[in-house]
Amino acid sequence: MKTQKMNGNSHNPQAELLAKLQKEMPEIFSEGKIDFSKFKATLGENVVADGERYGLSWAGKSDCFRQIQETTTNTLKPQRDESVNFDDTENLFIEGDNLQAMKVLQKSYYGKIKMIYIDPPYNTGNDFIYNDKFSQAKREYLQEIGAIDELGNVVNAELFRQNTRDSGHFHSTWLNMMYPRLFLARNLLRQDGVIFVSIDDNEVANLRKMMDEIFGEENFVGQYIWKKRTGSNDARNFASIDHDYVICYGRSEQAILNGTEKNFTAYKNPDKDLRGDWATDNLTCNKTASERPNLFYPIIDPKTGIQYECNSNRVWAYEKSRMEKIINEGKVIFPKTGKGTPMYKRHKSEVRSSKKPFGSIIDTQINAIATKELRDLLGGQYFDHPKGVDLLKQLVQQGSGVDSIILDFFAGSGTTAHAVAQLNAEDGGNRKWICVQLPEKCKAESEAAKAGYATIADIAKERIRRASWQIFTKGTSTIKSIFKIAEGDDDELKKERKRYDEWVAANPKFGFKVFKLKESNFKVWNTQIENVEQLEQQMIDFLDNVREGATTEDLLYELILKSGHELNVPIEEVASEAFRSEATDEGGCVTKDKGVTKIDDRGSFGAPLSARPIEEKKADGQSYFRVGDGTIIICLADKMTKALFEAIVKDKPEKIITLDRVFGNNDQLKTNILLQAEHAGVKEFKVI
Repeated sequence: MKTQKMNGNSHNPQAELLAKLQKEMPEIFSEGKIDFSKFKATLGENVVADGERYGLSWAGKSDCFRQIQETTTNTLKPQRDESVNFDDTENLFIEGDNLQAMKVLQKSYYGKIKMIYIDPPYNTGNDFIYNDKFSQAKREYLQEIGAIDELGNVVNAELFRQNTRDSGHFHSTWLNMMYPRLFLARNLLRQDGVIFVSIDDNEVANLRKMMDEIFGEENFVGQYIWKKRTGSNDARNFASIDHDYVICYGRSEQAILNGTEKNFTAYKNPDKDLRGDWATDNLTCNKTASERPNLFYPIIDPKTGIQYECNSNRVWAYEKSRMEKIINEGKVIFPKTGKGTPMYKRHKSEVRSSKKPFGSIIDTQINAIATKELRDLLGGQYFDHPKGVDLLKQLVQQGSGVDSIILDFFAGSGTTAHAVAQLNAEDGGNRKWICVQLPEKCKAESEAAKAGYATIADIAKERIRRASWQIFTKGTSTIKSIFKIAEGDDDELKKERKRYDEWVAANPKFGFKVFKLKESNFKVWNTQIENVEQLEQQMIDFLDNVREGATTEDLLYELILKSGHELNVPIEEVASEAFRSEATDEGGCVTKDKGVTKIDDRGSFGAPLSARPIEEKKADGQSYFRVGDGTIIICLADKMTKALFEAIVKDKPEKIITLDRVFGNNDQLKTNILLQAEHAGVKEFKVI
């Protein structure tokens, strides 16, 4: 076994696909690249090589694949002060560019999301869309051009592009923004997962074609109509567009919507039929006599001898022999008066499913009601046309299970998170959500800015907090912010906050963790070196490859993400055998009220554990972290001692991740530890 340098880049599914192809079809490769002529020769007629074929093409499409394949070294940094019950909740709110955020999530959440909903810019000609030529730029460059402030908030449109209709590439610009994001979204879906996309007439046709290409037209589920308003007085050409669309695709043929519950109240048993409850149903079908001549014949009531003819425009549902059979079985109800049409006696036991398909017209609250509800919740109108909670509840009910993960990477005002929380409160579900929203700065003259909201993401976070408060009070308490308690606030407000904190601690599904997309906590090697002096300085800088200011928790979550674990993976901090004291349990775990130390007890990276803000005595920097089921150990100590290493291998991990600094530039120590780890059964040893 050799020590491996951990790659800090995001997951690249295309690289994995190429590796699989090279393993299975080495004959199509030449000097590490696919030779198209060999590829065609191998697959024959299955490869289309000519330029004239059906598909969607636009200016810049080839660049979309470059964006998809570009990896990122970015990470997600935890923000405890903005979270609600950080340690126990499994909901995630991520601030940052959604393209970069989804790249960061690829390794940890690949194939794990049950449902995605997005409400992207509709490309009306007035809205702003992402200008992805800046998406890979350095933070320093973005600050230099004024695109972001020192806190990382987006402050002007340099990161965006106003896509006006007189633009030479009006539709292409929108497609270039959407394609990479939808492509990465597909990777995150489970095989039975679905994606819903809200859209209007401006791009619905292009969206369908683009999603046909990404998801496969065979995985198209439906194009739903949602009535968003009751009518418009300023309609163009006397046509009032009162609806939007919701496009749905599945990840594969395994994707099936849940449907809606059928109403069985009409099923009764007035004649005490031994076969159980029944209801009357049509005995005819919507076919004509010319279309189905074998279904056009008279039938006779065996009790009265009265003959009944069917309409030539609507013939019987069954051919003659089967009709005679069901008449003998008492499954046909004849009119008592001899007038009318015979009906079918359908027993409840015949109903194949208790569900009926989700209809293509979504009946729910209109935009005006959703706008008012959000205005009442926040105490001001900060969004003009938010999607309604009721609409999202219906979609979540259709596309997910009660213990699924739901993703929204155009989170906006946070409606998806609100809807999931409300639905969990109603049916006792444990759905988890992940929302991604760019911290776009609110305009200075806006009502949101005047109310103290710095960014769109801040509004969404406050909306989600207030939604959980509303659920806690069951809507009986006046909506107000109890999440920023000042020293001079009255005691009753503080008591309310305490009661809420106790409730959300017992109900973590109504809390959320906040993470912000940031540069890696590890220094990134600059390949654009111009002279020897710069190279020497960089080598000196990399004697310690951890960025200044990075905390233990920052490093821990970055390594968890980049080792392929979810952000909600269980974490335990374990003290070394040599430093056990009354503060540790029998397993070596540092205790706090007989529990494992919470992550929020840690101070800055490099600070000795004894100096961190916790009452119990801890070991002096000699601890490590069990991740998940304990098969992975992450050690962020300043120095690898014999006692610390013995404690780690005693845990029998399959994989160890540690910082290079723990070896103190001692290659002999590193080699010895590697050999001991291999002897102890460690399969993988990664050094950062």
